[in-house]
Amino acid sequence: MPAVAAEPAPSPFSGDVPVLHEEAAAAGIDHVYGGPWEFFVGGGGAALDCNEDGFPDVFLAGGKGDGAFYVNRSRAGGRLAFEKAPQDLDPKDLQNVTGAYPLDIDQDGRQDLVLLRVGGNVLLKGLPGCRFEKANFAWHFDGGRAWTTAFSATFEPGMAYPTLAFGNYVDRAAPGSPWGTCADNVLIRPRQPAAAAPEPRVAAGAEPAPLPGAGGPDYSEPTALSPGYCALSMLFTDWDRSGQPSLRITNDRQYYRGGEEQLWRVEPGRAPRPYRKADGWQHLSIWGMGIAEGDVDNDGYPDYALTSMGDTKLQFLDREFEDAPTYRDEAYQRGATAHRPYVHDAGKPSTGWHAGFADFNNDTRLDLFIAKGNVEAMPDFAADDPDNLLMGGFDGRFTEVGDRAGIALPTKGRGALIADFNLDGAMDLLVVNRGQKASLFRNLGGKADFGERPLGNFVEVKLSQKGANRDAVGAKLAVKIGATTLNRTIQVGGGHASGTAGFVHVGVGTAERAEIRVQWPDGEWSHPYRVFADNFVLIDKGAVAARYWYPDAERPEPAEPATTAERN
Repeated sequence: MPAVAAEPAPSPFSGDVPVLHEEAAAAGIDHVYGGPWEFFVGGGGAALDCNEDGFPDVFLAGGKGDGAFYVNRSRAGGRLAFEKAPQDLDPKDLQNVTGAYPLDIDQDGRQDLVLLRVGGNVLLKGLPGCRFEKANFAWHFDGGRAWTTAFSATFEPGMAYPTLAFGNYVDRAAPGSPWGTCADNVLIRPRQPAAAAPEPRVAAGAEPAPLPGAGGPDYSEPTALSPGYCALSMLFTDWDRSGQPSLRITNDRQYYRGGEEQLWRVEPGRAPRPYRKADGWQHLSIWGMGIAEGDVDNDGYPDYALTSMGDTKLQFLDREFEDAPTYRDEAYQRGATAHRPYVHDAGKPSTGWHAGFADFNNDTRLDLFIAKGNVEAMPDFAADDPDNLLMGGFDGRFTEVGDRAGIALPTKGRGALIADFNLDGAMDLLVVNRGQKASLFRNLGGKADFGERPLGNFVEVKLSQKGANRDAVGAKLAVKIGATTLNRTIQVGGGHASGTAGFVHVGVGTAERAEIRVQWPDGEWSHPYRVFADNFVLIDKGAVAARYWYPDAERPEPAEPATTAERN
């Protein structure tokens, strides 16, 4: 059994603890992720606005069963409500799905969907009214035969369409599988017409090549990222603020002796290559399952939470090593190892999966959610292993409040979606569980020592720009309140088999106004946009002023969910 280190006793959390009320059944979410050993990992979903009403809709992977689409019927500030949305798709394409990520692949202004599968990935083109069609053939995409468990995407300079990265797990066809048989990962750059081929480097502010027509992207030339060490999460991240994202991959050492975490240099016009020891990259071998990026210390550089079996890593760039991806782990000092269950602790280590940073109580500090659950029936690891909610404090430490918040359920968490499902300015939570129904938590507000009270203020921001990369993937938000600047990055990837798209949430505490600046993907900074708190804000590149967006006040009241007898 892995050694379980002691951690300093946490001090009581003095801030507001969010009240998270589980209401999946009442909201109409009835879904299970299950199947044999290929589905012990994965179990994700996607949150995306597929009908353009501003409310996040949901796709949930089903493993061996069917994946399902749910349209959001909630009212702003009201109870959560979802309606299952049937699709005119081949049912086989919605089976064997491990996870999903939203992304506007063909740049038509609608969110598409990337389905990660065991035996062939699927790209779904978004259509009006939350409908989708398979686009593998149209976009020259061969889904392959791999066991895919990770995904990320970025827009490289001068390219009209996104570059896609797929992380694969065990190579089931290799001799000796599963031991020592991790499959290679895959990077797919869109083919450009010869006249629009990008230069090795494109200067900041340069216009991308024009979209080559209604046919969409051409993903016919994949590149193997070898060696692969059984990826379970990946994320394009601008780790050094150079404007050139690299691909970070967290790997499961279970199946590959000598495997380690990876960081790949992905530069325009060049073959990708991994960072080595000579580059400052340090060997780290964990049971890597999930990755999350957030600026915990507000220094402008991204920090990372890496989930594993037995402990969580919380990494900060070591600035003593100039221009090198060298990190120090501060999980122990900051109370974020999350190495054992916080209830029903039997002295056995936890198993962490999805990781996500968010401000659940709108106090300006990032909190950390970790989905937890035994792989299946591993006796050396905790069987009763509730999800974590680690609240960030103003002293830089984290405090576990999962039990007080209401998420300490006897489930086997896997992927998760952290989103404001009812657009009330408070982050809600959907957790995909293995072999059990998904959990859906509505954030009802704060619970302080002296009773419940409303959460702090917020702003939620959505960016857009003309031409390629309409949703400004890779852009950085700097939200200033008083002397403090809160940083966010628009990204596709990370977590565990789960991704979100839409408004970016920032808690601003007691501030009634905020000043927002945007560093667009080409490196250009916007002028400051001054906005009032508790608003949804739309910012178009080059616009003189930001715009406010308001949820539809005339949205119909959602119908009460059917009883079990009525459903049968």
